[in-house]
Amino acid sequence: MKSILFILTLILTAGIFSCKAQPDPAPVEHRVPLGDPFILTWQGKYYAYGTSSPNGIVVYVSDDLKNWTVPAGVPNGLALHKDDVYADRWFWAPEVYAINGKFYMYFSADEHICVATSDSPLGPFKQEVQKSMLETEKSIDNSLFIDDDGTPYLFWVRFNDGNNVWVAQLEKNLTDLKPETMRHCISVSQPWEEIWPRVNEGPFVIKRNGVYYMTYSANSYESQMYGVGVATATNINGLWTKYENNPILQKPGNLVGVGHHALFTDKDGKLRIVFHAHNSGTKIHPRQMYISTVNFEKRDGKEVMTIDKNYITPILK
Repeated sequence: MKSILFILTLILTAGIFSCKAQPDPAPVEHRVPLGDPFILTWQGKYYAYGTSSPNGIVVYVSDDLKNWTVPAGVPNGLALHKDDVYADRWFWAPEVYAINGKFYMYFSADEHICVATSDSPLGPFKQEVQKSMLETEKSIDNSLFIDDDGTPYLFWVRFNDGNNVWVAQLEKNLTDLKPETMRHCISVSQPWEEIWPRVNEGPFVIKRNGVYYMTYSANSYESQMYGVGVATATNINGLWTKYENNPILQKPGNLVGVGHHALFTDKDGKLRIVFHAHNSGTKIHPRQMYISTVNFEKRDGKEVMTIDKNYITPILK
């Protein structure tokens, strides 16, 4: 009898753990088709932006992170249209921030970093002067960080050592770089990042207990081994030190090509990560949006960032 009960316990336990490891059962055609996703929490709603349309930047809205819709009254679902900003192609990696009653969208267009503004998270986002933020060279993946003292910084990716991450201060208008403050942050330096090609990209920075945490993606987005790493610093200009146990997210569950993410705080105050993955094990596009939870754990007397491998699969209604 004890043997039978022991076997039943093993079966039930295995079932519990296998269920936890499985992704949400959402058909591919119902998932949210966003690469490089970003989520803004504002006034009790969630707004998701990402790489999707050749004509600009789309926006989706949710009350619960699980169910998403195209908001009414937004033409073609575009929060930003290419007619209103610099360039007319390759609209990638948007991030939107609500600051002093205005919304700022940082994005890439034709491999140049840009910023546009709006009075609403739904747009339309426009540039009064249609130009890039760094006109002297191509660059992508610009991300805003405002420090405790109110100083605004821009992190972004330059192409001068493969894809590598830089930082600079912004003017108070949040739209213009201070070129003299440009500093290199990270380049490819760990074995897991060297699959192909030479890529550190998609930086996102938060500050916790006096420590800056930069999450980033490595390897080509086309690779199934695309993944997320983290580096830390006690000074925003560096030295940035990569976590020795990177990557902190790569191929969770059945997903491949996982990366280009953003962190956000949900309505319950929980720190979350939104990221994209390949369409399937054999197809890259359209990439799809997923959400997980960010935690901090004590290991060997140090606090380290971890990402829950169990994730939410958002659904487009």
